[in-house]
Amino acid sequence: MTKIVVTTKEELSAFIREIVQQPIEDLKTSINELVKPSKKNFTVKEVAVHLNVSELTVRNYIAKGFIRADKIGRRVIISSENLESALSEVKSLKYRR
Repeated sequence: MTKIVVTTKEELSAFIREIVQQPIEDLKTSINELVKPSKKNFTVKEVAVHLNVSELTVRNYIAKGFIRADKIGRRVIISSENLESALSEVKSLKYRR
């Protein structure tokens, strides 16, 4: 069954704009997150939970140089960029013969 709808040019353009608006906004926010990712710093405990290992293991990774970390006072801070680069290096070494 075919349905014919009679509308004006303005109504049609408003309808199309309304339908297309939300996906465009979602795309803009996704692009902004990729271009300017939010920088986040993690503690040793947060990284341990994220990697599903113990805090001692994370501290050993830092001591061995697998993960780059900064010390602020007594606190050890790991940036998300350093964590991602460490994880990508581990993946590349895993498949290397």
